[in-house]
Amino acid sequence: MLPPGGARCAGQAGFTLIELLVVVVIVAVMAAVVAMTLAGGGGERQLEREAERLQALLGYACEHAEIGGKPVGLGLVSDGYVFSEQNGETWKPFDQGELRERRWPGALRADLSRDGKRLPLQPQPPDKPQVICFASGELTPFRLELGLADASLRWRLDGLPDGTVERERRDAAY
Repeated sequence: MLPPGGARCAGQAGFTLIELLVVVVIVAVMAAVVAMTLAGGGGERQLEREAERLQALLGYACEHAEIGGKPVGLGLVSDGYVFSEQNGETWKPFDQGELRERRWPGALRADLSRDGKRLPLQPQPPDKPQVICFASGELTPFRLELGLADASLRWRLDGLPDGTVERERRDAAY
């Protein structure tokens, strides 16, 4: 039983509210650090996410082309990519929405090839996209290798004529 006024006796054990709050704050900070570390996942996880994103966006672009009845192109540049829609003889880039222009994160490198020939990527988007999703559901066949300069892991995207895009994890030894 506590004496009048709520003061503790010298022999009573327990923690004050301040002590408990300090412990809770320390645990919360440690949990936040662990969560941020796992969410970042390093460069290899980021590389995998970019390969997944581009695969999904290509699928979406091909669906958009089929539904809209107009070809949708993918123009790769040295630091990212841009989707565009054919408008007569010209190609107009999408400036908003899911098919907006994207930049590669960090030190990601991309190597594009068609018919076994490597296509150099320029800083500016080409006049005509290197990869085209046609309104018929077909796709320009291509191979895109995504990698990091400091990692042996690479992801390969293969665009098939039937409009599908396959993604495969590769090691640099291949």
